[in-house]
Amino acid sequence: MGLFDNISSALKNALGQAEAGAGPTLISEALAKTSLGDLQGLVSKLQEGGLTDQVQSWLGNGPNLPITPEQIRAALGNEHVQAIAEHFGLPVDAGLKLLAQYLPSAVDKASPDGTLQPKAQ
Repeated sequence: MGLFDNISSALKNALGQAEAGAGPTLISEALAKTSLGDLQGLVSKLQEGGLTDQVQSWLGNGPNLPITPEQIRAALGNEHVQAIAEHFGLPVDAGLKLLAQYLPSAVDKASPDGTLQPKAQ
């Protein structure tokens, strides 16, 4: 197992704690390093990028629609994508893959009443 595999495995384990509420926090910490600022900034940018259906499914009570790494890259642009991947210490493609995997549940958990909850200070 290479260094990338070790980092990826550790990150997946950390993000897998989204059930306990850690997912939104971990993603928000990465977003704080970008001009997006937080999950609300990311959600807004994704909606501006044409991914309103996905975002609304995450905020709503029904099933969460998936999102692909390519959709995230197209909606966010390279600058944001690189900053997020850098925060996780991963190559861009790996960071996008993990974000695509965990973002729907992170937004879902951060929006129990259909709107994103403000980050606890």
